[in-house]
Amino acid sequence: MKTKEIFAAIEEVAPLRFQESYDNAGIQVGDADAEVRGVLLCTDVTNAVLDEAIATCSNLVISHHPLIFHGLKKIAGRTAVERMVAKAIRHGITVYSAHTNMDNTPSDGVSFKMAEKLGLAQVELLDAHSDGEQAYGSGVVGGIAPVRAGKLLERVKALFGVQAVRYSGDADTVVTRVALCGGAGAFLIDKAIEAKAHIFLTGDMKYHDFQGHEHEIVLADMGHYESEQFTKEIFFDIIQKKNPTFAVAFAKQERNPINYI
Repeated sequence: MKTKEIFAAIEEVAPLRFQESYDNAGIQVGDADAEVRGVLLCTDVTNAVLDEAIATCSNLVISHHPLIFHGLKKIAGRTAVERMVAKAIRHGITVYSAHTNMDNTPSDGVSFKMAEKLGLAQVELLDAHSDGEQAYGSGVVGGIAPVRAGKLLERVKALFGVQAVRYSGDADTVVTRVALCGGAGAFLIDKAIEAKAHIFLTGDMKYHDFQGHEHEIVLADMGHYESEQFTKEIFFDIIQKKNPTFAVAFAKQERNPINYI
């Protein structure tokens, strides 16, 4: 199988036209016509992940976050990104990323995977719009059996391996409607309130994001990596559907870059 066949399978679910204007989804490094020997899946491309790809003879790395986010004028080893690009090229590794296009898919994206993990029902896009061909958008909202917000956050900690959740609002709020957004989703707070969600779960919320909504909604920051870590499962399912016998693995060397004490 060629790398471009795997790219096409991913883009059938998450077309590149769904990505935000600031993003750089798609092939990052390598050859779209290369024959794939093995695939390594990760959230972030790191030196450790590339070393694992080399050790396991995996010549395709698929990540959620792009390796190259800003333009490169030189590849001279000055930065971590330049060094990783050079390493990938030197070892014949193709790197491909599906970022905000995978965030914005209408049914199988990052926030939908979060909703699946939490067992939400009747899940729909939180901020939907259309490109004329198909609806897509950011975040999701769905129903859940009545549960106190505090209890739900304990469930989130267990399911997503979260060591600490920052939240505002009343932990005794009875929740039956949940809004979610993988990654940095504070821009959707007003949409979550409009959707009559009792709680909004996302990552990377700033201090002031928590203020002013205490009596309208419970806001919770579960961590950026934690909210998006299961994107790897989306990639896995897509590739396995394409070829059930293909060698696909989750990167064992991937780590959340943020530690907690």
